[in-house]
Amino acid sequence: MPIRRLPPEAVNRIAAGEVIERPAAAVKELVENALDAGARRIRVAIERGGIASLSIEDDGGGIPVEELPLAVERHATSKLVAADDGAVDLLNIFTMGFRGEALPSIGAVARLTITSRARGRDEAWRIDVEGGVITEPRPAPFGGVGSGTVVQVRDLFFATPARLKFLKSERAEAMAITDAIKRLAMARADVAFILETDGRTVLRYPAEDDPENEGRRRRLAAVLGAEFAPNAVPIDATRNGVRLTGFAGLPTMSRGSGEHHHLFVNGRPVRDKLVVGAVRAAYQDLLARDRRPVVALYVDLSPEEVDVNVHPAKTEVRFRDASAVRGLIVGAVSHALAAAGHRASTTVAAQALDAVRAGAWAGGAGNAAPGGGFGGGFGGGGFAPQRPTQAALSAWTLAETALAFAEPSSRVEPVAEPSPFANGAGADPQGVGAQIVDPLDYPLGAARAQLHETYIVAQTRDGIVIVDQHAAHERLVYERMKRHLEAGGAPRQALLIPDVVDLDPHDCERLAARAAELAELGLVIEPFGAGAILVRETPALLGEIDTRGLLQDLADDIAELGEAHALKERLEEVCASMACRGSVRAGRRLTAPEMNALLREMERTPFSGQCNHGRPTYVELKLADIERLFGRR
Repeated sequence: MPIRRLPPEAVNRIAAGEVIERPAAAVKELVENALDAGARRIRVAIERGGIASLSIEDDGGGIPVEELPLAVERHATSKLVAADDGAVDLLNIFTMGFRGEALPSIGAVARLTITSRARGRDEAWRIDVEGGVITEPRPAPFGGVGSGTVVQVRDLFFATPARLKFLKSERAEAMAITDAIKRLAMARADVAFILETDGRTVLRYPAEDDPENEGRRRRLAAVLGAEFAPNAVPIDATRNGVRLTGFAGLPTMSRGSGEHHHLFVNGRPVRDKLVVGAVRAAYQDLLARDRRPVVALYVDLSPEEVDVNVHPAKTEVRFRDASAVRGLIVGAVSHALAAAGHRASTTVAAQALDAVRAGAWAGGAGNAAPGGGFGGGFGGGGFAPQRPTQAALSAWTLAETALAFAEPSSRVEPVAEPSPFANGAGADPQGVGAQIVDPLDYPLGAARAQLHETYIVAQTRDGIVIVDQHAAHERLVYERMKRHLEAGGAPRQALLIPDVVDLDPHDCERLAARAAELAELGLVIEPFGAGAILVRETPALLGEIDTRGLLQDLADDIAELGEAHALKERLEEVCASMACRGSVRAGRRLTAPEMNALLREMERTPFSGQCNHGRPTYVELKLADIERLFGRR
């Protein structure tokens, strides 16, 4: 068949299929144009899910009349600056969009009207495009007194009826538009957004005064829900010219899908597999496998270090140094979560109260755990807090001792800290003027009872705390094991006969280059000719392993991410399993000093608000919530 050029109309419709696959894509492109024009207020109005009509109004700089015909031509844009020799640098992209395809693509498949008044001009002008046919600009009325642009799109895909068959329901398309507006609103807290659907306002976000700090937190809370703000930790880290800011939700405020991973690169909402993997790595031992965290992360770096021209819809990016960006995300999120200490999200208490109310209305109190009564030899009368003895502390460190990870009792009760178990006024058990502290002032309070030999009930100054003793101690043991691994390296076991593993030569080179790093994790390897690796020692914690499968996984990790994550994850999984088996079990009766020692250690241990499987280790109920539960307020 002969080669021939396609007519412009066909070219525009093909481009529309890549860029404008549904109404939400059209809204996204037009709103991004408004943001690039300097808009501080954007109003979006749609009818029938955007299929019948959609309108985007902004108060940006506007389009001069002489540039209106260029705005609807393919590959015409104001967002790329050409050098004196006419060359255009595609690596320095400071705008939301730059391809110059959105407006002509929309005009090729719909009825498009652009009305705009440029800044400093007295008149507004209008241009129409219908199925790719462009009219001449003509004067038009324009509401308001400032500059801005109104883009109206009617009968989307009327020129390509086949595409209408692939659209979802009007409700689904409207939800997709809502999601697109929410993502853009999270990216730009300094801009006001309004979304109207069939004449009804469904979103209204006012512009925030502090768009990078508390203003961003308020905008995220407005978009993600009011519970996000008090249950998210701030992130602000910089490495090698890359800055990461944003907020990461506490592990106990998780979701069932990954739709709540929000990433913004230089202000652009994107979906990137690398970042999803980095977030998963940061939360890997904090969540159950079927749960996903809620995060909003903002990556800012030089435009030359990221390629935003990967996808026609600009939803994907490619970093020049992907491993460095991944390492920054994993490290910063992990550090922020560790700084949160024992905190658990307030949603845990809300869920508990809802469950209690539901059980009350159902006429039953629910199923009781095995066992019964109060443990520890004390009841409702309370007890006088006393300093735990070495024997008492050893009861709950039994698992660590059995696993050769025992630590001295000073780890449980550091001398530098005030005594949590002062025995009355004037008592000075250390003889050095130890400060007397009321146990009720500690975050997790003072233990008052043990229920069903499984749950510790503690009293705080303004409520009560219920602790799952096995889940809590499981986390404490796991964190201790990780600290030992980091401090002394993973213990190794030498193979009686070294194992020779045949791999692809490129994989062998990658592994050999990381031999020192792998040795710190307990895996000792060396090159063994072309296309082979000799394994001399393996991590003792892993026991008998499939060395070839492990090396292949490590080589794949290094090829994709530049780091050997498979071995780290396997070691941590083994530690988690050992911690689960070696922790204080449910049904174990604890004394008052043992329970208080457990509470104090939880307060000092990062991530102790959830166990290794992602379940909460404690529930805190405020006195006000309890009073409402009983109708006292």
